[in-house]
Amino acid sequence: MGKNTHKKSSRRRPLVPEERRERIARLVEESGSVKVAMLEEKFGISPMTARRDLLALEREGRVQRTHGGAILPGFAGHEDSFQRRMGENVMAKERLARVAAGLVEAGEAVFIDSSTTAYHVARRLFDQSLRVTILTNCVPVMELFSTNRAPRMSLVGTGGSLRRLTLSFVGPHAVRTINAHFADKLFFSVKGVTPDGYLTDPDPLEAEVKRAMIERSEEPILLVDGSKFERRGLSAIAHASQLSRALVVDAPEEGIRALQEAGVEVQRV
Repeated sequence: MGKNTHKKSSRRRPLVPEERRERIARLVEESGSVKVAMLEEKFGISPMTARRDLLALEREGRVQRTHGGAILPGFAGHEDSFQRRMGENVMAKERLARVAAGLVEAGEAVFIDSSTTAYHVARRLFDQSLRVTILTNCVPVMELFSTNRAPRMSLVGTGGSLRRLTLSFVGPHAVRTINAHFADKLFFSVKGVTPDGYLTDPDPLEAEVKRAMIERSEEPILLVDGSKFERRGLSAIAHASQLSRALVVDAPEEGIRALQEAGVEVQRV
């Protein structure tokens, strides 16, 4: 059986480098990132060949190399796609969303950012069908509104430049839309919280949107699990002192202490 398998694979036409690189570029466009190990398995190439392909694509401006792989160019720091993040720490996000949604009162306006944690909050709000206005730059939240029967709810989408990796609108138009509104609450998450209390994101345009939401909300509420205190993004959003509350799950004591020292009311969930 092993011999037959060998014969089968040997008959498969190997891709020429240009064709293989084109396929790699399309993979990055579709998923937002690739890993060298994945390219080895998918194309049957060595790690050295995979790295050479990524280097060639980077020279063409089609990818940006990272440690162990590549991402779409123009994105600061490592950033996973929305779809990938939806599958991470799901139970923690559900716990945070349950408590967060319980803080919303009828008649309020609520900012929802492009984080998957805030997406879970939006989904709970739709289930509750409160008389609430959601303001968001998150395309999946907009899709929730278009497919969900919640007649008492309304939604304001920011528009702007669409980031395919995060399925979110960013840029000057998105920020102008946010600045034209006020909200009672903001539910958002971040890439990481630094030991001295700075909230961070991998991308400067995402950071700009979150910063505008913080400034335009009466009660900015951070939603984080313990992993957010172990890493940080490249771009600073704001200092934790600008928050009114943080909902945390499985967070280290030193992380909680950093938020409390910034004057944030911390609630463990």
